[in-house]
Amino acid sequence: MTKTDTTRAQFADTLESLIERIDELEAKLEQKDDRIEQLEQDRDRLEERTATLENRVADLDDESTRREKVAEAALNKASANKDRITELQSRELEKGAHLREETVDTHAVDVPDGRLERLTKEDGETYFRLPESSDPLGRGEVSLAYGDLLPIQQFARMDEEMRRSATSALPTRLAAKLWQARSDDSVGDNPWEAGCKDIAEYVKASDLKHWIRRQEQGISESYAKKLVSRVIDAMLDLSKHRVAVRKRQERKNGLEYTERRLVLPTDAAIPGETGGEE
Repeated sequence: MTKTDTTRAQFADTLESLIERIDELEAKLEQKDDRIEQLEQDRDRLEERTATLENRVADLDDESTRREKVAEAALNKASANKDRITELQSRELEKGAHLREETVDTHAVDVPDGRLERLTKEDGETYFRLPESSDPLGRGEVSLAYGDLLPIQQFARMDEEMRRSATSALPTRLAAKLWQARSDDSVGDNPWEAGCKDIAEYVKASDLKHWIRRQEQGISESYAKKLVSRVIDAMLDLSKHRVAVRKRQERKNGLEYTERRLVLPTDAAIPGETGGEE
């Protein structure tokens, strides 16, 4: 075999090897094309599913908002009716009426000194009446209508069950309880502190965080810290900005830091409170 023949044979082997390599690469490329096509189909399917879920979430948000508004309207109507009934009962009690026990909300009726007397009559039923008074109608006080109250005051008048029915928002319920704690000893945990000069009362953000954790057992400190801002926002909104947020320099362990405070100014117009009626 001549040198030329040997070279031709080597060239033929090399060419055949290259052809096989090309075939192999083309096969792999075809597999990758198939895989890419499959992934693109999966992507399109996931995008379509995501769009469907996003639309569903939007629909659910709209429905939730609608239902909450309906529930709030119903609650407002029910609360207004209850307020009217309570006012009528208060007037009738002052006139000497005896009202059946199951019809009277002793925490709601407005009577002198908050005193009611329970008695049982011959019919076996239990009634409430006022202890004898020389002039039960001589006070001349007029109860505020429900609609005259700030939203935060309306929520604060509700019990916990009513608040949960009225709103699913935890910051709103906590804001209502925080407001209630200002004047209602039954809350049993009042983080408000007396202010001075132009501040009637205030709550430090750090104290509010600890208060939230005491009210909602089991929540983490980090979540309570997030809730502080949300509760403050809810308080600002529901009080129609009668309260305010102010920053104050504090010092602890020799270090100075800025502390937020939720404050109630002395000149805030709070319906039903001394110096604050509009």
